[in-house]
Amino acid sequence: MFDDFATDVIDVGETELYVRHGGSGTPLLLLHGHPRTHATWHRVAPLLSPHHYVVCPDLRGYGRSGKPPTTPDHAPYGKRAMARDLVALMRALGHDRFAVAGHDRGAYVAHRLAADHPGEVTRLVVMDAIPIGEALARADARFAAAWWHWFFLGQTDKPAEHLINADPDAWYGATEEQMGPEAYLDFRRAVHDPVTVHAMCEDYRAGLTVDRAADDADQAAGRRVTCPTLFLWSSRDDMEDLYGDPLAIWRTWADDVTGHPIDSGHHMAEEAPEELASALLAFMKR
Repeated sequence: MFDDFATDVIDVGETELYVRHGGSGTPLLLLHGHPRTHATWHRVAPLLSPHHYVVCPDLRGYGRSGKPPTTPDHAPYGKRAMARDLVALMRALGHDRFAVAGHDRGAYVAHRLAADHPGEVTRLVVMDAIPIGEALARADARFAAAWWHWFFLGQTDKPAEHLINADPDAWYGATEEQMGPEAYLDFRRAVHDPVTVHAMCEDYRAGLTVDRAADDADQAAGRRVTCPTLFLWSSRDDMEDLYGDPLAIWRTWADDVTGHPIDSGHHMAEEAPEELASALLAFMKR
């Protein structure tokens, strides 16, 4: 897994990030979602690395990266804090400007990176997510039935950690067949760590609070993503059922948006790596 990639733990100021990186060409940062780690990209990264310098970190709170203490407002696990980590990471690796692609929760981090750091982000790819403020503003009974875990993980009156830690394998439900043996071991190492589980819940708590506030503030001020943006969604997930035309939504947030579905279930990097890599490479050549 990740043959010929370097492995490092890099101090980014507020925490440390575990990262795999390698390849040649213009830099491309890949951000995983919940509850995955950087290893979700292990089938995609080798297809990209002949053309791009590929950087695959564990986000703060996830996998083997640092887990800073949280605060009552959950800001240490907000996407703005995660974005700061990644700018520092890329600078430490020698890249002042870079493209970023994020899936699921990583898509929210990628969006915040492009919104907060337009001078650093050259291209943005978001996968299986519309802006979190938009998603929450549109949340209805259908969304709540399908994505109830957002609110289960995000509330604090009856913390989810106790129930998840009682049987992480049952809660998360991933399989070695789906992920590949080495990626699955990395995943299980993470989800069986109660500190990681707590940090992942804090990610969702930040999503319902500081992340939504950041998106709402951008929308109120008319701030938009200015770099070329690609939106990809899993055709066998529920993006179109929930939102109709998700590209139309992204076009209200970004100036230059293209996109199309990927023939896959939700975890497209694991289920359709060749199609995903092809889409990323084509977009990077635009």
